[in-house]
Amino acid sequence: MENRVAIISIIVENQDSVAALNEILHTFGQYILGRMGIPYASRNLGIISVALDAPTDIIGSITGKLGMLPGVSAKSLMAKKAK
Repeated sequence: MENRVAIISIIVENQDSVAALNEILHTFGQYILGRMGIPYASRNLGIISVALDAPTDIIGSITGKLGMLPGVSAKSLMAKKAK
């Protein structure tokens, strides 16, 4: 399967899920190009963007695992072309 460039956008509303979120990202670290996190203290949220270069099944797996965490929403966007 060919790799795709993708972004996963993550909203964290439950701070108790942060350790599990970080463990998931660490597990798939070989595919991560970069990560940016923004704490939004006044709303008690975390906003995270993760850039990836990975097969589509891996991108889906990461997004699905993150989305199953309590208080975590995750969506992915992939580049149209596989390279």
